Amino acid sequence: MTDTTSWIVEFGVWLQAFPWLLLGGFVLPLVILARKGIYPHLPVLVLGAIPALLTFGLLIRPGWMLVVACADAVVLLVVILDFFTLASRSSLSVDRKVERAASIDVPHEVTLLVNNLSSHTRFLWVRDSLPQPFSAHPDPLEVQLRPGSRGSLPYRLRAQRRGSFSLDTVHVCVRSRLGFWKRILVYPCESRIHVYPDLKQLSKYAILARTNKLSLMGVRRTRKVGQDNDYERLRDFTRDDNYRHIDWRSTARRNKLTVKDFQSSQSQRIVFLLDCGRMMTNRVAGLSLLDHTLNSMLMLSHVALQQGDSVGLICFSDCVHTYVPPRGGRRQMNQLMHAVFDRFPRLTESRYDEAFLYLNTHCKKRSLVVLVTNLIDEVNSHQIEQYLGNTVGRHLALGVLLRDHRLFDAADSPSPTGRDLYTAAAAAEILSWRHQVLTDLEHRGVLSLDVFPEDMTAPLLNRYLDIKARHLL
Repeated sequence: MTDTTSWIVEFGVWLQAFPWLLLGGFVLPLVILARKGIYPHLPVLVLGAIPALLTFGLLIRPGWMLVVACADAVVLLVVILDFFTLASRSSLSVDRKVERAASIDVPHEVTLLVNNLSSHTRFLWVRDSLPQPFSAHPDPLEVQLRPGSRGSLPYRLRAQRRGSFSLDTVHVCVRSRLGFWKRILVYPCESRIHVYPDLKQLSKYAILARTNKLSLMGVRRTRKVGQDNDYERLRDFTRDDNYRHIDWRSTARRNKLTVKDFQSSQSQRIVFLLDCGRMMTNRVAGLSLLDHTLNSMLMLSHVALQQGDSVGLICFSDCVHTYVPPRGGRRQMNQLMHAVFDRFPRLTESRYDEAFLYLNTHCKKRSLVVLVTNLIDEVNSHQIEQYLGNTVGRHLALGVLLRDHRLFDAADSPSPTGRDLYTAAAAAEILSWRHQVLTDLEHRGVLSLDVFPEDMTAPLLNRYLDIKARHLL
């Protein structure tokens, strides 16, 4: 026993002479394992604390050297044996279920399917490889799989940007049987997701329209001028309905007041002019001005197509990027969505002359022309007033100008003092100029809408329904 202890002491002295050799003996294997995705886990620190505490006992009893060496050897042996219980790549398989179409800033359901092909129970942490604009909840996913079993791991991803994205891989972190090691396995699993503007609002509109509760979205009923001839449907009576439209037979059968709905007998055209220039790059409520515009545009397109109208689209900045000819039918909605889902604002000056020239060349029939843009300075305001005013007579022009919260908040400050007083005065002057621009547009026969970006959908729908009811087209 004395010879063994002396040999251990001599070996310790020799290691003290070559400390870098001891350090390299521990670090080099860990570096090699790390390149293969294998790392020590937290329980190793707990296990390693046992020989570390025994080492401090040498200060009291130097004769414990053999006990400390045996403890080190046992711990090292246990850690090495546990290393061989790690799962191999072929012991697991991963698949992903996800719908191809997603909406911006709306939770999207994804399910990861993990199969345990080994004969041992595995505890896994699973994380999907998401592009930068995506976030996942919950993340990571945890599951314990018995031998030969399959785990279904649902989570929700949320996209902050439109476009086409690829989910290429799934990362699986598996721990050893005793938990002293963990291994990260990467499985190729390619899926394609197209992130469109908000589509959930379309289904919400359809549900509220069937239940006659569109007022919950801010859409008000508009009394129609004159009498339409095409019967559309029967629905429950409301306070604003004309008594002459009551269907007495249906009322008697249902024991509830029922009225007839009529639809406009003429098919009309709507053409959207969407500014994709630098003035639409500002962000409000996590989305750019163009994203808010696309959400409202698709909502109005959905309603107009249901009304039997034709809808077209022109996206422009320094040139015309996208043109969708005005057409009706269900397929047109798909055409509009595919045309804009990967369209982003560009840091260039918008060419209104190019856009309106393109409009006059390709849209010769009378249409409702809806220009959505942001008003910043007198240069672009003169162009908007000039080109929208020139369309009056040939088309019905509607200018939708987006508000800036910072201007209105600064002007509405209750008691500004110091520097805030000058900021409030400057904001009030800009808003006064903005109001004059809107007044000049109306004097030239241009319809106008001045709204905050996130609140644009309901006022735009109401203006469209008012135009339909008054037969302005």
